[in-house]
This record gives sequence, C-alpha cells and structure tokens, in this order.
Amino acid sequence: MAKEWAKPFYNSSAWKKCRKSYIVSVFNLCERCGEIGKILHHKEYLTPENINNPEVSLNHELLEYLCQECHNREHHERFGVVQYGLKFDENGELIQVKEVKPWWE
Repeated sequence: MAKEWAKPFYNSSAWKKCRKSYIVSVFNLCERCGEIGKILHHKEYLTPENINNPEVSLNHELLEYLCQECHNREHHERFGVVQYGLKFDENGELIQVKEVKPWWE
C-alpha cells in the first residue's frame, strides 16, 4: 500500500500512463521469473524528495514489472533478517522452508 505522501503520485495520470506503457512493453510478464506480473517496482526507491522527479519516478529504465512472489523476495531478501526460503524453527535453528531457485537463473 502506498504511503500517504505517495498517494497523489500514484493517482496521477502521468503515473497511470507510464505504468500502462511499461507493462505493455514487457508483455504483462514478471521480468524475473516469466509469470504474470502484478507490481511495477521502482528500482530506485521513491522518497518524498525524489517522487516528483520524473527522471526517477517515471523513468522506464528504473522500473521493473514483477509478480507478487518476486516483489516479496526483492523486499524480504534485501531487508529481512533471513534470506527468502529460510526461517528459524522452534529451536532457533535456520531451516529451509521452500526450495528457492535464484531469480537470475
């Protein structure tokens, strides 16, 4: 969900046009796994300082269309305490919960 300061941008016609044209350009497919995409991800995270700069917020070079799982991996692997596909069990041991193939393979 968009942060309060970002809502006017995400409701703008400029964003809606940019989003639509980008998704069409990648055939509605996740750019990492090839499944149907869902979220247009900004590679350079938007902030209150850069959101109104079209070179950042509307630049196709800084966008990536992702499915829900790949988008979650982007955020959880980058900012989570453990790598995607791993968790701590009841004994505090790190275990694999799901076999995960790296998105780049």
